[in-house]
Amino acid sequence: MKAEELPGPQEVFDRAPGENFSVASLLAGRDNRRHLTAIYGYARMVDQIGDAGDGDRLARLDAFEDDVTRIFAGETPAHPVLRRLAPTVRELELPRGPFDRLIEANRRDQQTVAYRTYEELLAYCDLSANPVGELVLHVFEAATPDRIALSDRICTALQLAEHWQDVAEDHAVGRVYIPAEDLDRFGVGRDELGLRPTSAPLRDLMAFEVARARGLLDDGAPLVGRLRGRARIAVAGYVGGGRAALDAIDRVDYDVLAGAPKASRARRGWTTLATYLRKGR
Repeated sequence: MKAEELPGPQEVFDRAPGENFSVASLLAGRDNRRHLTAIYGYARMVDQIGDAGDGDRLARLDAFEDDVTRIFAGETPAHPVLRRLAPTVRELELPRGPFDRLIEANRRDQQTVAYRTYEELLAYCDLSANPVGELVLHVFEAATPDRIALSDRICTALQLAEHWQDVAEDHAVGRVYIPAEDLDRFGVGRDELGLRPTSAPLRDLMAFEVARARGLLDDGAPLVGRLRGRARIAVAGYVGGGRAALDAIDRVDYDVLAGAPKASRARRGWTTLATYLRKGR
């Protein structure tokens, strides 16, 4: 399978790849925003191949991975998304590992539609979310081991927040990210994730999951205070956006089946400002 046969790139760059990106990238500065857009374009494209690609998605992911190899071999990749990414990789000397982990996350999506334990879900987030945060730190020349560890907590929390917003949508396509051990603990059947109104036990379960995600986010938030300049502003955007997303779920009393609870742009902005001024606290 040739890389040219993979999905086209236009919609990747026509819209931001997430609520938090729209806040943080606008504050990152023109050059950094160019790099961030290339990285997020890559992440979006890998997700598109894994979630909506026609035919053999594993084969398509393999083809895309082969094309990524061309970047690190000093060659010109075939896919337009990767041609846009290549200058960023070379200018910043980005490591390959995070890019490979994002592909591996989408391979896992082809085989795993539910998780037994919270630890299994965290392991998935380490593939699907944490690499992006690590690459963001590289963009800002701030990728030290301790900062990456804090970033991992933030990114995992953001991934969990997205899952908790999209419980009904995920269930409709046969995916359940709430760990089976938590469903059992709260007495919630998997079929309840597609039934309205949201039951009291499910609301209690979502309150638990939101609190757990908030704890992870708060654990990672001190990263804001360890950065300077535009890096601090951008990461405050991610943390603030995550807090606003979790607040949105709180405000609807955890009624996640009535529709994905979303924070307004104004709320994300105010939460970002507060996070920045408090250095993550």
